[in-house]
Amino acid sequence: MIVTVTLNAALHVAYATGDAAADDVTPISRPVYRAGGRGVTVARVLRAFGHDVLAAGLAGGACGELIIQDLARSGVPTAFTLIRGESRRFFRFADPENDGPALRFAEPGPFITTEELGRFAADYRRLLTGAAAVVLCGSLPDGLPADTYGSLVTYAAEAGVPVILDAGGEELKHAVGHGPDLVVAESNAAEAGTGGFGAALIRLGAAAAAVAVGGQVHAVTGDGEWTARLEPADAAGSDPACTLARGALVAGLVPGQLLGWSWPDRLRHALALAAGGASSWTRAAGGADEREERDRVDLAAYERLLDAVRVEQPAPQYSEESAHQQSANISAQSISRPQAGMERS
Repeated sequence: MIVTVTLNAALHVAYATGDAAADDVTPISRPVYRAGGRGVTVARVLRAFGHDVLAAGLAGGACGELIIQDLARSGVPTAFTLIRGESRRFFRFADPENDGPALRFAEPGPFITTEELGRFAADYRRLLTGAAAVVLCGSLPDGLPADTYGSLVTYAAEAGVPVILDAGGEELKHAVGHGPDLVVAESNAAEAGTGGFGAALIRLGAAAAAVAVGGQVHAVTGDGEWTARLEPADAAGSDPACTLARGALVAGLVPGQLLGWSWPDRLRHALALAAGGASSWTRAAGGADEREERDRVDLAAYERLLDAVRVEQPAPQYSEESAHQQSANISAQSISRPQAGMERS
C-alpha cells in the first residue's frame, strides 16, 4: 500500500459562467466539487494505474467531508485525521464558450492546533505499519512547524518505509537532512546549475533528487545524472517555459522508486504523465489552464507522449564549488535533526 499525505488538502469548486446580464449579475452554473491538494492528485493518478493507495492527511468541516466523499467516488480509500477548522477551498470561474483565462480564488488553509498535530502523528505512525512507501506532498497549513516533514521522514525511516518528498521552501530546507529516499523539487528555468541543485539535495541527505525545470526533468543520484525532455516536435516540449503538472510528475516517479526501474524508464513514465498524460478535470473545451493539477489519466495521450520522451545523460554542468554553493543556499536557515515537534503536548 502506498500512503499519500496531504496536510493542506483543498476542495476545488468550479463554476461555468455566462455573459453578464443587464443588471450586472453574471449567471453561473451549480458548483462542481473535486478533492484537491498535491498528495490527493498523486493518490488518484496512482489508483488509475491500479496501485493500492491510501490518502491520508488533515481534513475538516463540510469541505473536508466533500473531499473524502469525492475520493471515495474515485475509488481512493482515505484515512484523514479530522480537524476542527474548515479545509481550504479553491474557486474557479470560467466561460466554456470563451477562450479567456479563468478567474481563480484561494482561501487560506486552516490553523492546526497542537492537539490535532499530535493525533495526526499517532495516526501516521499507525499507517506506516502496512505501508510500502509514503509520499509527502505540498504546503503546510498554519500552525504546523517548518520541520513537520522532517519528523515525518524520520518516522518512516525508523519504520523501514521509503519516503518520496515533494516540497519546497522552508519545508524542504528542514526535511532534506532527514534522509528522504527521493526529493521532487522545482527550479527556475533561468537559473544556472540545475544539476548543482539536485547534487546539493543529495549532499544534504536525499538519496536521489528529481528537479523540474520548465518542460524538463533532471534526475541526480549517487550513481549518475539524467535529463528527460519531450522531442521538440511535441508542442509541450518545444516550449522551454512549459510547466509540468507537479502532482502527476510525483505520481509518475513513485512506481519506479518501489519497483527498482531504471532512471530512464522512471523519467519517461513520469514526464509522459506530467506533460499531459494526466488531464485536468477543469479543462474547458475552448482552452486550457496549465496551472490546474491533472489527475485523470488519458491513456492515449500518455502513450503518445511516452514515445516522445528522450532521456540523456548530459555532461556535468556544475562544479564542486557550485554544488557547495547550492548546499549553502538550501541550508541557509540551518537544518536541525528531528525534535519533538510532531508530538507536542
